[in-house]
Amino acid sequence: MESVTLTGLLKHVAEKYPARQAISVSGKFDVTHARLHELIENASSQLVAAGVKPADVVALTFPNTIEFVIMFLAVIRVRATAAPLNSAYMPEEFEFYLSDSESKILLIAKEGNEAAQVAATKLNIPQITVTLSQPDSDISLTPSSPVSDSDSISKIVNEPSDVALFLHTSGTTSRPKGVPLTQNNLVSSVNNIKSVYKLVDSDSTVIVLPLFHVHGLLAGLLSSLGAGGSVTLPASGRFSASSFWSDMIKYNATWYTAVPTIHQILLDRHFTKPESSYPKLRFIRSCSAALAPSILARLAEAFGAPVLEAYAMTEATHLMCSNPLPENGPHLPGSVGKPVGQEMGIFDENGVVQGPDAKGEICIRGPNVTKGYKNNPEANKSAFQFGWFHTGDVGYLDSDGYLHLVGRIKELINRGGEKISPIEVDAVLASHPDIALAVAFGVPDDKYGEEINCAVIPREGTKIDEEEVLKFCKKNLAAFKVPKKVFMTDSLPKTATGKIQRRLVAEHFLAQISTAKVPKFGA
Repeated sequence: MESVTLTGLLKHVAEKYPARQAISVSGKFDVTHARLHELIENASSQLVAAGVKPADVVALTFPNTIEFVIMFLAVIRVRATAAPLNSAYMPEEFEFYLSDSESKILLIAKEGNEAAQVAATKLNIPQITVTLSQPDSDISLTPSSPVSDSDSISKIVNEPSDVALFLHTSGTTSRPKGVPLTQNNLVSSVNNIKSVYKLVDSDSTVIVLPLFHVHGLLAGLLSSLGAGGSVTLPASGRFSASSFWSDMIKYNATWYTAVPTIHQILLDRHFTKPESSYPKLRFIRSCSAALAPSILARLAEAFGAPVLEAYAMTEATHLMCSNPLPENGPHLPGSVGKPVGQEMGIFDENGVVQGPDAKGEICIRGPNVTKGYKNNPEANKSAFQFGWFHTGDVGYLDSDGYLHLVGRIKELINRGGEKISPIEVDAVLASHPDIALAVAFGVPDDKYGEEINCAVIPREGTKIDEEEVLKFCKKNLAAFKVPKKVFMTDSLPKTATGKIQRRLVAEHFLAQISTAKVPKFGA
């Protein structure tokens, strides 16, 4: 079954590489693939004893810990659906996600989570605390149930159609939509990621992204485990720039994947407080937001490895496109590479496929793509037209098959009929040596309908001001693309996963100007 379920693939890996390291908790303990499989089977029998049945939704809220990894895989092993949640949510947010996913049980870390527990109690959802005290002990569930007969687990057969993972979209333009992903979606995506990056059992990475998000979960964790490779979880349960490189060296890391914000943090640290040495990496991967070509070049130079930008979304179980490894083809800065493991087409609004270099909506279909949003017929009707999934992103495929993103359909700035890509403006701003980070966004304008504004974080120790930013833009952008106003700032609002969303940035800065109308994004 390994070709059609993630559970089958991981069982196969445990048999093929039993003594290979699977998970290390930095400075604490190490677990092999064979031991990980044992821990998952034991945890699975405890879940069955606790009353978890196939198709039940089990919510999990943990830092990046080994308990999360074991319980996530145990939930899908018993044919239930895992719904990972951000442990930083407020009680009202937990209430929405627990309710919307129809969770039957909430699994929490031994430290507890007051906000999650308040929400679960309000919804009458039972809570179970999970602890693994030693690598050679079994995982402990509290309150405990009579231990299930392990034979009951051996009789459970995972099916490709089992809904294994339930996530919500970021809600960039409306309320978050629930995305069910099957065992087949998961294993298809894992195989796509393994294939394009040639991940093997000797590969190792340090997890820097939260595992409640599809990027960290699929690209960092599950693809590594599915290749027989190893992952290291930071001792604190979250990313720390101060311990990242020492963990990378200690655990012989060969690559890492991150969002542009984290790459920028690592770059800034490199220039202000460089390490004495850096590991020799096969590649560095960037995804979940656009990486400016100038930042990409600095990253590759600083850490001596090719930087591969990728394009992904929750509905595609993460990966859609990636720039190839150097031996497999050229890397095009500003492009997110070629489609991986799925069909991709550029469509106009009438469903007509566009030729090379013609812009349109990016559409995909393949075994990694969700069958549809949960309980949302309206969203499904617009997202699944002409037999393809519509991403809501505008882009074009060049004559070599590389995808170039223009922006979200709803984020394109329409200035007097001229459609402007904010990504293009971002890239120009980020090429200024004194700018650390920049985000362009549209604002309402009486004359043009929309105008461009931007928020800029100066590089530490520089004195760049609004006048200098505008002068630089006028030199490097067509006049109609030059921002009308520049907000100089030292921070930008981000989502829980470190992603910068334009609508949040726009709302944040426009709210500071009493005369400005704050645009309404979605319902």
